[in-house]
Amino acid sequence: MSIREIGCCGAYCKTCRTLAEGSCRGCKLGYESGERDINRSKCKIKVCCFKERKLETCADCPDYASCRMIQGFYNKKGYKYKKYRQSIEFIRKNGYDDFIKIADDWKGPYDKFAIQ
Repeated sequence: MSIREIGCCGAYCKTCRTLAEGSCRGCKLGYESGERDINRSKCKIKVCCFKERKLETCADCPDYASCRMIQGFYNKKGYKYKKYRQSIEFIRKNGYDDFIKIADDWKGPYDKFAIQ
């Protein structure tokens, strides 16, 4: 299990169909090896979280609650944004190990959480 497969915003790349099909390279995969250049990333959240702050996800950020960038992302219209927020908030409360135990059974980058 790898937390590198969790996007900064809360998307779970490991179970995402577009990654498996090859039409996406994942949120953070390939940057450490030099295969990809973080300076060319179009995702401002990833640049702030992963490059500048050296964090795995926004769950680790002390400014999470007041960050206009991530909160603005979560307030976009669309079901997935609410689910990504739910993932980050779950990680903040329960940790990465508990998140991955649940998320490994998903069929995409987000899904339901088992009742704790």
